[in-house]
Amino acid sequence: MAEKYFEDQFDDEEVLFVFRKHPIVMRRGLIVAMLALLLGTVPSLFKPEYSVYFIGLLCGLALGAILMLPSWITWFFSVFIITNQRLIQITQKGFFHRSVVDMRLNQIQMVNYQTSGLQETLLGFGTIMMQTYVGDLVIHEIHHPAKIQKRILEILREQGVSAVTSPAVQSSQGEEALEDEV
Repeated sequence: MAEKYFEDQFDDEEVLFVFRKHPIVMRRGLIVAMLALLLGTVPSLFKPEYSVYFIGLLCGLALGAILMLPSWITWFFSVFIITNQRLIQITQKGFFHRSVVDMRLNQIQMVNYQTSGLQETLLGFGTIMMQTYVGDLVIHEIHHPAKIQKRILEILREQGVSAVTSPAVQSSQGEEALEDEV
């Protein structure tokens, strides 16, 4: 029996690819943590001594870490796992709420990605859209969406699942096949 990488892994299942969202999803927690750090230095304005400054700085750092923790937990424990049988989306929401979406690979029909705007382009994140038999799966704020999309398509091809990258590609391939028949 192979080593299990996650709790719900089947005995005959092999993990092929694991990815998560871009760290930009922690930006709100990071901003609050920086404000807490800044707030810790305020007492040194009224009593300008090194000890007051450093104690305030340490208190602000501790408060900032505590305030940043929920954002980090949400980012770190939200993960996407692709095995040789299925795609699993585990989304952590706060400390005690976890959502799991489990989909067989042969249900995926199309995989596309989108990067729009200056921030997404400069920081290298975007959206991956998967069309499936049961509906659309849209994953926002994914790190390097083009690389992730390419890797997903490679895995689908290796597993014998035919997925199309876009309707334009599918229609142009169909036209080429018609031209070859004529």
